[in-house]
Amino acid sequence: MNKRTLLQAAFGVALALSAPAIAHAEDALARVKAAGVLKVGTETAFAPFDFVDEAGEHAGLNVDAFAEIGKELGVKIEWVELPWDGVFPALEAGQFDMVAGPATITKARTERYRFLSPVAEATVAILKGAKDETITKPEDIAGKTVGAGKATAQLAQLQAFGKTLPQPVDAREYPAFNEAYADLAAGRIVAVANSLPNIAYVASKQPEIFAVVTPPFGQKSYFGFIGTKKADDQALLDAVQAALVKIKGDGRMKAMQEKWFGTSFDTPDVAPEPAF
Repeated sequence: MNKRTLLQAAFGVALALSAPAIAHAEDALARVKAAGVLKVGTETAFAPFDFVDEAGEHAGLNVDAFAEIGKELGVKIEWVELPWDGVFPALEAGQFDMVAGPATITKARTERYRFLSPVAEATVAILKGAKDETITKPEDIAGKTVGAGKATAQLAQLQAFGKTLPQPVDAREYPAFNEAYADLAAGRIVAVANSLPNIAYVASKQPEIFAVVTPPFGQKSYFGFIGTKKADDQALLDAVQAALVKIKGDGRMKAMQEKWFGTSFDTPDVAPEPAF
């Protein structure tokens, strides 16, 4: 066998070996298209992104955004609800195709997961009681008990910020932010640390109970939808990414942001390198 024949044979073997991988990489998208259903995991205690409204219906920016994504992909959306600290393990276990959340884009998360085009700003701020005059700036939470969601980037930033203050912050963890808001309203804690869009929404709904402390104390960050880095998920995530960019480009995302936040955010089309 001459050198040219050997090279051709080697190329043929390489091509044969790569073919299953290429086909496999299309499996997630092909499966979703064939089923006509995109399964999305989330928690429903993260208003205004995901929550159960007064009529008992699943509502929020995520619901509206994925409805548009479903239209672009030609599929229906099937929601899978579970506590936030169980969302990522369930994603890795294949219980659904991707996560709505959305989640704050952090260095630790980008090492393990793929983030799609950001849908809102996620910078962390403080929510306090409306009549509380002892907290007028973020530094005033020194030595006080402040709530945040368990296993969230907001909790991590609260803990980091607390270490810079003269007195440490007692960061109390909650399974869901709604429980933290309830404890704040009941006076069991003095504040809640969450992303500015979330607490601005909560304060706007109950201004007699809650107020936002400005400016935000966290580093500027963004929220994004999440998928795995598994090869067979990438074609599907590419399709969702393209749908998101289209939705942002034609003004649909801006309209949804204004509907749920009362304002809109300039967010990059591609998930940026996180600062923390």
